[in-house]
Amino acid sequence: MQPHVDIRVKVTRVLFSALDEINEQLPKDRRLGKSLETVLFGKSGKLDSLGLVHLIVAVEQKISEEFEVAITLADEKAVSQKNSPFRTIGTLASYISLLLEKSPNE
Repeated sequence: MQPHVDIRVKVTRVLFSALDEINEQLPKDRRLGKSLETVLFGKSGKLDSLGLVHLIVAVEQKISEEFEVAITLADEKAVSQKNSPFRTIGTLASYISLLLEKSPNE
């Protein structure tokens, strides 16, 4: 298995774990599904801006625990991209995997 595929699998598990935490705080009709296609933010997303911030914080903490590296998801690089990394679980997993592959600690 290629290293980047392994990282993506681990990142997806971390994201799903963070989703579990966020879903506990959301009403049943706003809970997020565990799928790479789940829309997080935007027109058909279930998270408002505060919900997205909570998710980002939870993900950053879990990434730090799992990979022993600190990453910042909501920085200028992320918000300036043409296609937001916060659109779906899949886009966020790809973005985080890319950050981890470029991390000097990995």
